[in-house]
Amino acid sequence: MIDYLTALKDWQSKNLPAVIATVTSTWGSAPRPVGSVMLVNKNSDILGSVSGGCVEGAVVREAQRVIESQEAKRLDFGVSDEEAWSVGLSCGGSIQVFLQPFSFDTATIINLVLKLGANSAFTWIYSLEDGKNKSTLVSINGDKIEKSGNDISPELSILAQKAYDERSHRITELDGITYFIHVFPPKAQLIVVGAAHITVDLVQLGHLYDFETIVIDPRGAFTDKTMFKIRPDKIFRSYPSEVLNNMRLDAYTYCAILSHDPKIDDNALEVLLPSKVAYIGALGSKKTHAKRINRLKEKGVNDQLIARIKAPIGLPIKAKSAKEIAFSVMGEILQVKNQFL
Repeated sequence: MIDYLTALKDWQSKNLPAVIATVTSTWGSAPRPVGSVMLVNKNSDILGSVSGGCVEGAVVREAQRVIESQEAKRLDFGVSDEEAWSVGLSCGGSIQVFLQPFSFDTATIINLVLKLGANSAFTWIYSLEDGKNKSTLVSINGDKIEKSGNDISPELSILAQKAYDERSHRITELDGITYFIHVFPPKAQLIVVGAAHITVDLVQLGHLYDFETIVIDPRGAFTDKTMFKIRPDKIFRSYPSEVLNNMRLDAYTYCAILSHDPKIDDNALEVLLPSKVAYIGALGSKKTHAKRINRLKEKGVNDQLIARIKAPIGLPIKAKSAKEIAFSVMGEILQVKNQFL
């Protein structure tokens, strides 16, 4: 929804009542995944999609009724094979869409827009019950959980943290009530250790795919002299451990270890391996990686943590040039990023 922030602020300035339609469950070859969102305001302006075109018309019509009644509503749709084929799918399926009204003068929606604008990490929890809908925003800040909106149980807060860590929107039932936990992550981070030749192209790809790019390398000759096509968002002339311990290392962080200097690479791995980062890839041949494993074991790093390292880094596309290696690395990162549980 961060992509819709400008339009949301415009609707907010005009105080336009609106509806958020969210895909809460799917079956079969559903056109859009769980968590997909479509926003519809009182003027029938539309942002986003819940089906790629199959059921949007019906959702817009129902959205106007929800705006009028101010009561949430659940819709169930079956997508026929013929309709699915028209949007590029091989067969049909079914989707459940939950429509809930929102007004920009309510505390929850004001906070939601503020959090989107601040690139905050949070989940939005609401009951999937027709009628008056109550919702809660749960901010995720390391292991600290902050709630705003309607109060929820500690158990539901824990489930919200779990959904965030597992990068997975989900339906859950607690005390006889069915809830949807909608995950809103901050912008994904791409941390590159080592300002190598490959780093130049990887940073460029990171910007193309909307990552915040961060380069760490204590070697001034590399951090100061490397000619980036697109400058990283942040660059640190420090050893990794000097900056990583103060950074967000969560399930929305992806790390490429490229310095090819064991002193630098191992220093980063000792911090990254026990963290929650989603991806850790390391440059080097199988022989180089075997030596890396031995060094880490000597430092007391266990086999389970070492197994987290993707090495040799990147998808096996027989890459040769720096551009091709960067492409293979980004491909592997995107593969992990898109693996929702």
